[in-house]
Amino acid sequence: MSTLKEILTRRPLAATIRLTVPAGGARPAPPVGPALGQYRLNLMAFCKDFNARTQKYKPDTPMAVTITAFKDNTFEFIVKSPSVTWYLKKAAGIESGSSRPSHVVASSITLKHVYEIAKIKQSDPYCQYMSSESISKSIIGTANSMGIKVVKDLD
Repeated sequence: MSTLKEILTRRPLAATIRLTVPAGGARPAPPVGPALGQYRLNLMAFCKDFNARTQKYKPDTPMAVTITAFKDNTFEFIVKSPSVTWYLKKAAGIESGSSRPSHVVASSITLKHVYEIAKIKQSDPYCQYMSSESISKSIIGTANSMGIKVVKDLD
């Protein structure tokens, strides 16, 4: 599937690269270096631009990035906010979810946490047209599958 911009400019696509890079921590070392280097992309340009775009996040926040590489050695990239599971683990204060989700509760979070995560996720390109209610329902479903109980208020 090609983007409208690519069709209009007629740049042949070389690859689509998906990486998870810490916010503000893009360096020419692995995993960024080898992934971009094989397509002869400008590593330093990517690192500077990525670090500039992610400076509002805390360092070491895992950011999903999708890089579209073209055959003329140019590229474009989209940075997505961290995953819902990462936010849920941070809000619940746990390292990992429950090993038996519907039997053992790993932790609890409030509806306020869910709403705040939904507000952040609404800025993602693929969520911008979704209502905060539908994003919240999806987050609650993810929390349930991780063994995190969603409550009205913490006791």
